[in-house]
Amino acid sequence: MPYRVLVAGLFHETHSFLRETTPLSAFQVRTGAELLNARGDASPLAGVLDVADACDWEVVPAIDLRATPSGTVEDEVFERFWSEWLLVAAPLLQGDAVDGIALVLHGAMVTSSLDDVEGEIVARIRALPGGADVPICGVLDLHGNISPATIELSDGFVAYRCNPHTDACEAARDGARLLQRIMETGQRPQSVWVQPPLIWPPTGTATADEPMCGLEAMAREIEATHPEVVAVNVFAGFSFADTPNTGVSFSVTTFGSREQAADLLRPLVQYAIEHRHEGNKVSPGLQQSSGLIQEFLAAKASPLVIVEPADNIGGGAPGDTTDILRFAREHHIDRSVVVINDPEAVEFCRKLDVGGQGALSIGAKLSADFCQPVHADVEVLSLSNGQFDLEDPQSHLASMCGTHIDMGPTAVVRLLEPSKGSIPPDIKVVLTTHKTPPFDLGQLRSQGIEPKECHLIGVKAAVAHRRAYDPITAETLTVDTAGPCSSDLRKFAFRKVRRPVFPLDEIQ
Repeated sequence: MPYRVLVAGLFHETHSFLRETTPLSAFQVRTGAELLNARGDASPLAGVLDVADACDWEVVPAIDLRATPSGTVEDEVFERFWSEWLLVAAPLLQGDAVDGIALVLHGAMVTSSLDDVEGEIVARIRALPGGADVPICGVLDLHGNISPATIELSDGFVAYRCNPHTDACEAARDGARLLQRIMETGQRPQSVWVQPPLIWPPTGTATADEPMCGLEAMAREIEATHPEVVAVNVFAGFSFADTPNTGVSFSVTTFGSREQAADLLRPLVQYAIEHRHEGNKVSPGLQQSSGLIQEFLAAKASPLVIVEPADNIGGGAPGDTTDILRFAREHHIDRSVVVINDPEAVEFCRKLDVGGQGALSIGAKLSADFCQPVHADVEVLSLSNGQFDLEDPQSHLASMCGTHIDMGPTAVVRLLEPSKGSIPPDIKVVLTTHKTPPFDLGQLRSQGIEPKECHLIGVKAAVAHRRAYDPITAETLTVDTAGPCSSDLRKFAFRKVRRPVFPLDEIQ
């Protein structure tokens, strides 16, 4: 008899300091058999389904909801997830007709009423009739703000090990393989969780850099040398969610003893604390970096990518700040391109049509607290539906959305200088309707822009762009601009986070 496995997902990285909230309408909602359409799309859900097919599971799909990082999630989203889950799962659990549960979660989701969505899900499942003993496994994002409930009430989650998240699908497979092992053998592992007093901004969480590089290497060494250990998870945390569990944490899932597992985590905690300053990466300001930018351009070091984490779309920012566009315009930087999320500007361009010209207000619709719009005469170069397939199926973006991406109606415009008779610099703006993280070169190429031919590219990200851009970039410069995802965490009014915690406080 094949194993019967309930499958569900709820995926959102929540920036709780943003003013706007995230409604149900912002989520892609798949129920029942619709979940099976994720097969082959390189997402974590696809990873679970890969193992399900290989092991001949009888998959019982419940519900999957996911949305781009944004503000605090409205309660109706969790209520929709839980009501759909109960409809499918409760009768099967009560009838002892389920062999296992596979969950695809993020780890840093916050709703208006819940600071720990993932822990709440696991705890509620355990409280259901028939839910206390069923194996629960799954996958979590490396940026999860993980609670003890999430780890200790489940049988084992596996976290992504790479940032950019090139291994999200494989991590999900590992979580599903663990579930298969438990169902086959009847042996149940146990998990231990620990949290040092550390919060790192996204800029400090790249796994190619310290301290994450060292921590991941230590975790893999433990897995390699201790056969009883299934997974050692290094959670970098998500610093823009104000919760009691925000920050760095570690977990180990083992078929051995809890005491030994706790001992294995102590060196990771010590290493993280000793290297805490390396994880607190705060970049110089854009104007401070002006001379260096001009040097790079004068040396024809292009493409030059200027990264602004403060408007990191992958961290929840609106993607419509204008500092880099303004800088390119003021310094007349030829062959520059910036992507700005601005549905109003797209609609204006659609009325002008391709080849049309007009006066356009660009950006700062949602980030007016941080910057001003750029007012410019523009020419509309192209209009499209904004859809493209990832060039790289291991893109960080696949962990969020799969391989088919929808930016919504999209326009490409070129800025025109107001003075007549001069040749304006070629400054292009890609205007999108749906904010889209810049994690794949297909974003620009789908709009007729070849990144390799640009002199300057503005990138609204922190780390996850690197897999796409590093191979083609002559120079990359990360700068601090005004925006809601600043790497200087002391700018944020944390209320719920445990104290003391670095870098908000000094620690020993």
